Amino acid sequence: MLCFSERPATLAAMFSDLVHRFPERPAIVEDRTITYRELDGLSRTIAAGLSDRGIAHGDRVALFLGNCWEFLACVYACNRIGAIVVPIGTRQRQAELEFLLNDSGAKILIFEADLADAIPSRDALPALVQMFSVYGTANDARPFSELLAAASQSPFSPGISEEDVAVILYTSGTTGRPKGAQLTHLGILHSALTFARCHGLTEVDRGLVAVPLSHVTGLVGVALSTMIVGGCVVLMRQAYKTPDFLALASRENITYSILVPTIYTLCAMHPELGSYDLTSWRIGCFGGAPMPVATIEMLAEKLPRLQLLNAYGATETTSPSTVMPRTQWRDHIDSVGVTVPCGRIKVVDDDGREVPPGTSGELWIAGPMVVPGYWRRPEANASEFVDGFWRSGDIGSIDADGFVRIFDRKKDMINRGGFKIFSAEVENVISSVEGVLECAIIGRADPVLGERVHAIVVIAEQSTLTADNVRSFCAERLSDYKVPETVTLQTLPLPRNANGKVQKPQLRKG
Repeated sequence: MLCFSERPATLAAMFSDLVHRFPERPAIVEDRTITYRELDGLSRTIAAGLSDRGIAHGDRVALFLGNCWEFLACVYACNRIGAIVVPIGTRQRQAELEFLLNDSGAKILIFEADLADAIPSRDALPALVQMFSVYGTANDARPFSELLAAASQSPFSPGISEEDVAVILYTSGTTGRPKGAQLTHLGILHSALTFARCHGLTEVDRGLVAVPLSHVTGLVGVALSTMIVGGCVVLMRQAYKTPDFLALASRENITYSILVPTIYTLCAMHPELGSYDLTSWRIGCFGGAPMPVATIEMLAEKLPRLQLLNAYGATETTSPSTVMPRTQWRDHIDSVGVTVPCGRIKVVDDDGREVPPGTSGELWIAGPMVVPGYWRRPEANASEFVDGFWRSGDIGSIDADGFVRIFDRKKDMINRGGFKIFSAEVENVISSVEGVLECAIIGRADPVLGERVHAIVVIAEQSTLTADNVRSFCAERLSDYKVPETVTLQTLPLPRNANGKVQKPQLRKG
């Protein structure tokens, strides 16, 4: 397997080197600034506190935390002693949390006191040894300060390999129970190096984490990709609001972000955008949906230094599988970029045969960033990992120049009277309509055609857009069978799961 030849052996080795090279540089900005030296001391002490409570190599430590410095300190503490981190999104409810904690077999749970109502009863969690609450007290939990009061600082655990599992991140579970993707030290480091090298990040960069640290994008794509070169991670702790986001980005002189396209659109449309100093912001990475052309044009005018770079990946690929080259983004707006260094993507038909360039099929992905499998899911591992490739379930193509395009999830493709319709293609067109914040295309059952195309379009509150406007715009740009026959306009955002993916099954029920 191809890998970067110059890479740290483990996450703990990476962090130790950063502390040695940049001891007084800021590592984290949240409600305070923490240097690399300070973060090292905090993580050493937490590691000792966990060790004192019997946590050792391979044990799981669950984090039910928002974007706070304690999250990253705990990640480095666990890396230090070989424990496995299990991040859990703060939107999970009690039944979901009970499943995730029991499935992972977590021995320790560290959570925010405000989330105590979501914690299952202790008798429902047989593997759990102890809980610690942050930012307040909670029943059955010890204060997090006890972990910071360890008498000694933990040494490195011997025998940690780069192929060991460092993090278990649960997939969104749109079809059945979530599965725990096993992220290795190698995969995380390779992905962090990929983003850092492809985006030209250095120790002077400041990455803004406005998506959850419990998601692969926030943890690996932004936080660890910024830190691997000695940069500073700026954490947005509060729920997203455009004025708060812009104020934080301006105040902290952020240079790098990965966001969903909707946030860029909201920023571009904000009437006070020009009053914020965003001249340092140079890399705006995005994924998960097409970027509206109107947004690109507005931001190009208002923030000319900002490069909007698409990327494509998944939890199973430890974030990026493709990244858009910085010099070519304007010429390939409909693409998610090219395959990451050392990775491989092939497009296959229903029989698993590779198809020619430009032909659509399912994307199979291989490389050091791909997880070795799911936690305790032998059947899923046997069906979703084939000959070193992960079967993504995404339909796309790769052109002769290596640029990858994503058309749809295999299960979301619409069949209208025998004509196959990729929902992403129609969504891409509608996203270009001025005033559209986001949209989703679904199939509605029809007794004659099988399915008809329906669009759910989220518009700005002041928009005068009509359903007929949307259909006319599509009719000028798409084959007639692809044009939505019905359109729902709304100002409420699309429903998303804990990992930020649009919940199309829920939309189909509506």
